[in-house]
Amino acid sequence: MSDMDQQDTNSARDTAAQTRRRVLKLGALGAVTVVSVKPALAQTVSSVINCKIPVPDSTHAGQYIAADGSTAAPLTPGAFPGPGAPLSGQDVKNALGGTTLPGTSSAQSQAYMNYIRKLQMGQSGFTCYASLQMPGR
Repeated sequence: MSDMDQQDTNSARDTAAQTRRRVLKLGALGAVTVVSVKPALAQTVSSVINCKIPVPDSTHAGQYIAADGSTAAPLTPGAFPGPGAPLSGQDVKNALGGTTLPGTSSAQSQAYMNYIRKLQMGQSGFTCYASLQMPGR
């Protein structure tokens, strides 16, 4: 084998070794990413389930919730007082699936869910409700 052929062979081996090292480094980085993303996703799911939705929000405190989800003056016929404590993300998620909110009648639960569906950005509980709408939640 000539010196030139020997140099080409050594160069090819060096290049192959460098490529393998790069692939191994990328693989190691990928494993770290997977390990750190999984707990973050679990934490996100947990925080969505544990988030709270006040009904009504603090700007409408003391108001009742009408069947269509709008706020109404206290003692309005057909309207319901708020539940007294914010609703949990898990309870709202279950109600989105067709169950009744805990401690409420069917009509009351429907009114509260109509109120929640009308939440807009900036209102208390909107982020929680929006998170429940994301696929996989």
